[in-house]
Amino acid sequence: MPALATPVTVGVDTHLELHVAAVIDQTGRLLGTQAFPASTRGYVALVTWAEGFGPVERVGVEGTGTFGAGLTRFVRAYGLAVVEVARPDRSTRRRHGKSDPIDAQAAARATLAGIAATVPKTRDGQVEMIRVLRVARRGAMKARVAAAEQLYGVLWSAPDELRQPLLGLTTKALVRACATMRPGPLTSPTAATKTTLRTLARRWQQLQAELDQLDLQLQKLVKAVAPTLVALPGVGVETAGQLLVTAGDNPQRLGSEAAFAHLCGAAPSRRPRAAPTATG
Repeated sequence: MPALATPVTVGVDTHLELHVAAVIDQTGRLLGTQAFPASTRGYVALVTWAEGFGPVERVGVEGTGTFGAGLTRFVRAYGLAVVEVARPDRSTRRRHGKSDPIDAQAAARATLAGIAATVPKTRDGQVEMIRVLRVARRGAMKARVAAAEQLYGVLWSAPDELRQPLLGLTTKALVRACATMRPGPLTSPTAATKTTLRTLARRWQQLQAELDQLDLQLQKLVKAVAPTLVALPGVGVETAGQLLVTAGDNPQRLGSEAAFAHLCGAAPSRRPRAAPTATG
């Protein structure tokens, strides 16, 4: 009778344009390494190449939420088990150097040993929609804060006749006043200052409009995904959205409250407490 094929484990070091894969057997022996394009055609070639060594038991992927997101989705849709592999820390790379094939082998061995066992997020549902909208909202918020800071900075150094009437206004009132300024021809520092104040104020208004639109979209999505969560006292759309994004579209990957606490960095320390000392 023909011998049964031995299962193999795959590790992948992911990058923007190329992914490097390594295949090992059940004893950890390296069977091969190869680079593939970070595209659908490359994903097909990678899986086909890996299956040439035997049935693939698991695939360990570095960067499942960044460069490896596309490969992770493809491999999962193909029907193979995928786990997330942590990238080597900087101190380890300084000591041993950076090598894509070595990193891929390390990913495969961590997967085989069970060190890498985290199920990655699927990123294929409404929670992923919430995540990407929050990216846009966070960027708009930072840009609006920067525009306000620049507005105040220009105002404080503006000529007295321009600065005095605007002092003491709230940010929104200042923005409204500056947005309607008419600088006229650029023939003096005052005219240039008015132009700058108007530009910054209108930028602030445009960013605020973006934030208002994003907030409406996020509110609708978050309430649809977790209506009982946003109904809790003190839990708004922002907090609920962050919790949902942390758990992902497949929260069943978190087997317990302790696992979620570890994911959030809120797990209690396991260090033994020092014994109390007697005082007298």
